[in-house]
Amino acid sequence: MHVTSLWRYPVKSMMGEEMNACDVTEKGLLGDRAYGVIDEETGKLANAKNPKKWPDMFRYRASYMEPPQLSEPIPPVRITLPNGQSIRSNDNELNTRLTESFRRTVTLSSPSSIEVEFEGYIPEGIQELDNPGTVFSKASPEDTFFDIAMVHIITTSTIETLRKLTPDSRIEPRRFRPNLILDVPEAEGFIEEQWVGKIITIGDHVQLKILQPTKRCIMTTLAQGDLPNDPNVLRTLARQNNGNFGVYAEVVKTGLVKAGDCVVID
Repeated sequence: MHVTSLWRYPVKSMMGEEMNACDVTEKGLLGDRAYGVIDEETGKLANAKNPKKWPDMFRYRASYMEPPQLSEPIPPVRITLPNGQSIRSNDNELNTRLTESFRRTVTLSSPSSIEVEFEGYIPEGIQELDNPGTVFSKASPEDTFFDIAMVHIITTSTIETLRKLTPDSRIEPRRFRPNLILDVPEAEGFIEEQWVGKIITIGDHVQLKILQPTKRCIMTTLAQGDLPNDPNVLRTLARQNNGNFGVYAEVVKTGLVKAGDCVVID
């Protein structure tokens, strides 16, 4: 078993960047969700989980202007807007440009000790979900812009399993916004859910504890680039696997993770 791909998302709910290697800190992959867009009217995070309010989140892309370094301040990011123009996070016109683009008064922020909430919409057309057609609110963990935990993991086994269950859908890892994609040769099914409560060791140093399956939401159905909108992705997961795809993990031991690193379950 080994790491096939690493991803981080510099701005919450925007498209992210793939890496060959990344330091893993107590708060996950260095630079992951280091920024978030705050709705000034509500004080809540702009979030693709509520596409009725934020329909274009996946048309924004964020990347670091230089790689984040341990013990250094998080560097600025370049945000590419849906119209193809880009702006840097240290530009004086940033919030004005974002406000014009989102058509809501917003500011780009970093996490703080002040609790911040985000909203999610449960789609009406998937009756297998609880409370379809409603909006919920949740709070991010303190000092973060994460949903629940610091690291999100999926496996090649889970990807292939969902492809077989819904052959008419395009099942690609980017739909699920993982931090780590692990190759599990010859495994079948939603294999990582069997690791809940266990420790995985990646490479020579990094250790992660698997906390819980990842309950999926409307984000998995949304269009991303050439990926079409597809409610059947979430509908199939709700019917076949209690709505789960992948697992959340917390960091037990920090260090550097690289593509190709071996992964061992303890």
